[in-house]
Amino acid sequence: MKLIEKRVPNDFNLFLFGDDHEGTILRHDRGWLKLVDMMESPYGGLPARRNYGWHHGDFMEAIMIDDPRYDMETVKTPIPMEQLDASEKNMKPIKHKLVGMNEGNHPLKLWKFGKMTEMLCNRLNIEYGTWATKILWKDSKGRTMFKSFHTHGRKSINSSADDQERRESNMRLILKRHLKEKMGDCVLMAKGHTHRIIITEPKKRLYITDQGGKLKERYTSSNHTDDYIHPDHRWYVNTGSFLNLYGENVSGYAEIAEYDPMEHGFAVAQIRDRVIQRIDPVVV
Repeated sequence: MKLIEKRVPNDFNLFLFGDDHEGTILRHDRGWLKLVDMMESPYGGLPARRNYGWHHGDFMEAIMIDDPRYDMETVKTPIPMEQLDASEKNMKPIKHKLVGMNEGNHPLKLWKFGKMTEMLCNRLNIEYGTWATKILWKDSKGRTMFKSFHTHGRKSINSSADDQERRESNMRLILKRHLKEKMGDCVLMAKGHTHRIIITEPKKRLYITDQGGKLKERYTSSNHTDDYIHPDHRWYVNTGSFLNLYGENVSGYAEIAEYDPMEHGFAVAQIRDRVIQRIDPVVV
């Protein structure tokens, strides 16, 4: 795990993304270019210089000829260093906005060649976040604004409920269950890996108390800087992907595994006056 401190303005945007899988023809290149364009443009009323990003891993496909999933029709190149070079080129336009990147299960398979994710981070001069990262977001005076937890993740998120609304609700709860015990004082908890875009907002609960002999209504709440933030008062994000299910005249491993289609994209957290005000899903 990696512990990072990052100084930022009181108002900024945090782009949460990952799983772009450079090295396969099924990569959604246009979607990635949309991310780059948005990070280089004003967002939510703030100028582009207030945009930051965290990559949640699996920047490369890392499927070589000895991998059971290898298919010469869908792999651009099985050469790891060529995938690394292409990824560096992809991220060069936004490297000045990237805080860092998590390790991912795809590049981790190439351990015999070295730590590919760490190599890319060193090239881009960004933080190598290992598998999981905790970030202390601080203002210009060094005061903590809030903390966030980021991981590539390992567990899948799915639901077989027969109703779409229930499936979506189930998956939000699964995401929360996966992350809520990983860190106690983070108001934002995010993971990649599943390729889904899921956002679970904080939930307040009404309770009754008394004050001065009179009954009062209150709502449960937590401050962003509390030593412990109740799991119901946090934001949970699954950060999407840039990998197509289908390709023209080819069949990738996701299609063969009978996966359902998912939206491509990422999420953007809007921090205003030091507090996360909202997190937007962005479909590309």
